[in-house]
Amino acid sequence: MTPYAQGADAERERAVGEALGKLDLAAKTRLLAGQDMWTLPALGEIGLGSLVMSDGPIGVRGRRWTAEDPSVALPSPTALAATWDPALARRVGRLLAQEAHRKGVHVLLAPTVNLHRSPLGGRHFEAYSEDPYLTGAIGTAYVLGVQDGGVGVTVKHFTGNDAETERFTVDNRIGGRALRELYLAPFEAIVTGARPWGVMAAYNAVNGVPMTEHETLVGGVLRGEWGFDGVVVSDWLAARSTTGAIRGGLDIAMPGPRTVYGEALAAAVRAGEVPESLVDDAARRVLRLCARAGLLSGTPAAVAVADRPAGVDGDALARELAARACVLLRNEVRGPARVLPLEAAGLKEGGIALIGAAARQARILGGGSAQVYPDHVVSPFDGLRAALPAGVPLRYALGADPSAELAAAGPGFALRAVVRDAEGRELGGEPLPGGQVQWLGDLPAGVSYRRLHTVETCGTFTPRVSGAHRFGTRGTGALRLTVAGQVLFDGCQRDENADPFEAFFGRPTERGTVWLTAGQPVAVSLLSTPPKPEELPVEAVGFTLLHGEPEQDSEELLTEAEEAARAAHTAVVVVATTERVESEGFDRKDLRLPGRQDELVARVAAVNPRTVVVVNSGSPVELPWRQEVAAVLLAWFPGQEAGAALADVLLGAAEPGGRLPTTWPARLADAPVSRVVPEDGVLPYDEGLFIGYRAWDRRPGPEPAYAFGHGLGYTEWEYEALVLDRGDPEEGTLATARVTVRNVGARAGREVVQLYLAPAPAARGERAAERPERPGRWLAGFAVAVAAPGARVEVVVPLPRRAAEVWDEAAAAWRFLAGAYTVTAAHSSSDPRVSAALSA
Repeated sequence: MTPYAQGADAERERAVGEALGKLDLAAKTRLLAGQDMWTLPALGEIGLGSLVMSDGPIGVRGRRWTAEDPSVALPSPTALAATWDPALARRVGRLLAQEAHRKGVHVLLAPTVNLHRSPLGGRHFEAYSEDPYLTGAIGTAYVLGVQDGGVGVTVKHFTGNDAETERFTVDNRIGGRALRELYLAPFEAIVTGARPWGVMAAYNAVNGVPMTEHETLVGGVLRGEWGFDGVVVSDWLAARSTTGAIRGGLDIAMPGPRTVYGEALAAAVRAGEVPESLVDDAARRVLRLCARAGLLSGTPAAVAVADRPAGVDGDALARELAARACVLLRNEVRGPARVLPLEAAGLKEGGIALIGAAARQARILGGGSAQVYPDHVVSPFDGLRAALPAGVPLRYALGADPSAELAAAGPGFALRAVVRDAEGRELGGEPLPGGQVQWLGDLPAGVSYRRLHTVETCGTFTPRVSGAHRFGTRGTGALRLTVAGQVLFDGCQRDENADPFEAFFGRPTERGTVWLTAGQPVAVSLLSTPPKPEELPVEAVGFTLLHGEPEQDSEELLTEAEEAARAAHTAVVVVATTERVESEGFDRKDLRLPGRQDELVARVAAVNPRTVVVVNSGSPVELPWRQEVAAVLLAWFPGQEAGAALADVLLGAAEPGGRLPTTWPARLADAPVSRVVPEDGVLPYDEGLFIGYRAWDRRPGPEPAYAFGHGLGYTEWEYEALVLDRGDPEEGTLATARVTVRNVGARAGREVVQLYLAPAPAARGERAAERPERPGRWLAGFAVAVAAPGARVEVVVPLPRRAAEVWDEAAAAWRFLAGAYTVTAAHSSSDPRVSAALSA
């Protein structure tokens, strides 16, 4: 630790106070407004540098969405939560801090700790779990890791942003107990356990008040009850009222240069609509953030360079996390043993038939602001080919294309973006890794929004196959598409979507076909004349050249996959969602896999009893064939090392140690909560406390396909004992559970020991007011056990006092419910092992 560390907080506060005293009203209000898409302004008069923010949460993009400055791409947040391992989450945070420093970023716009209220949530993959305790534990560790490295976070989206439909305007009506016990609980755990530097206010309203103006939740709960001393930043374009936002506790309105703060806020103060003291309070918090990040001259950063964690190997951690997150949902015996892990020796006769579009081009991340450009991606095909011993055949078949839409131009294209002014003079440009131009904020060197008139994506395309190749466009504004000298489109494209970001990026639209010959390059061009900056809510350029190979007969593709599977020792089918299924900006309509992928799996399983299905999705999908296949492995969105990690797991070099962080229904119709569409702008959370496994437990009817906490691994565990050591509720603990487990399998393994708390049945005559309604049980703690074959290990799990508390709406306080409870140590929520009584 550096010598100044212990007194650094006080020293920063003194410096912040002195700096604030030197600023006039105009400077203070300018400090509260984004100067562009990602930054706050520098103020030279007080020695303040410009603060840079960047999207996360699976990588650090930096100020520019460009492949010229690639980012490590980690697995999705659902994958991180599937490890149930806070220590691993902290390591992830430290890697992201390292990436942030490399890219000149001071604040990461992550983590997302909204809950999986419904499986239809379009951004489900970007949040952790349906359970607030698990979400809080993983989120706390992630924040600690990022801030270990001297980089801030903005925990998001505070609060109730659990779906995407009408997200800018929806009013989520959430009851007091559900709000406290579910939706605020992860934020409280992180704020009190990790002291985050920032929190992001959501687009939506809660109980009639926009979250960017919610003084009760921001000032009263976040700052008042929890003692939060960081900044509250708006989600991008969320702040819509100058006086409402500053009175509601919002510190920073993003993005710039057009915001409700800056000059608009200064004018409101001069008009007597807002007291300047509120501006001072917000400016003090922003200066404190900048000081922590080392941007205020003469003050110590929260973490000195010498105190940052040692360098982390991003590729290695991405591979480890992707393997650790894999959840083995099913693994049946075929022959003398279970089908997974695959035995290389047995594969030499027939080998592996690897089937599916995502087997050749894995979907590594979800759509929207979570996207980054890695410098490489290991596909399942490449990962298996590299890992399989020589002599083991590996045959690939497409089987079924999950996408009905054209994708961004990819393999075979050599493209560059060229920017020109109104006179046609070239201003600058940059190489493109694919067909997408997405400039939000910074432009290529030498280019300004004022002079930019057109952007052309141009270059060559060398097709892999001959035939009628399909081309299309996506974007806003005037577009001219030319391929091999043929003009396929020359017109204006607009998408009338209420979500401004969805409207800006537009919908994929096919424009025509061109017959091309394999191996012969042709010229391609997509010329965009984007809307003027004043016509858009943000200064941005975004459009995409789309491409699809010649359409193949779907029945022929399925037959080809069947033939490959029939001839193979083992068939591995990779099924996946697409960006039009799971993405920021919209919710899902169903849980079905797109295209004919379900039929593909069923037909492959019918001809090969050793069919393994790898599910490449960030959130639940229906698996109607799950009882017909030998094994089902959930790989989530696995990040850049997708194929390498998958090979590790399939071939047994690594164990699939993941456990489900959310319940997977067999059918959407079975899900307890499925409504995400508001009516007249209002979405009632009528289910109250009962989401996820809490809701499944409550009602008779169909069982889920796979329960919360489920996951098989490659070994077996015996739970031998559960001992409870009495805690002290006044000190914050109900008890400490000591659970002894033994690895009774033939190989080393990892077990997630889950502790559930259940209240004793109500006594006869007990009044409802004395015993408010509660779920039948809830997660109260967990720990990861690692043991060699035959070894036993004891894990120690503290059970927090909060697990026996409910929110008393009448008293507006937490109430401890003393009484009898049962503590159960379980392999999953549907697989209890040992229990003990607890008197609290």
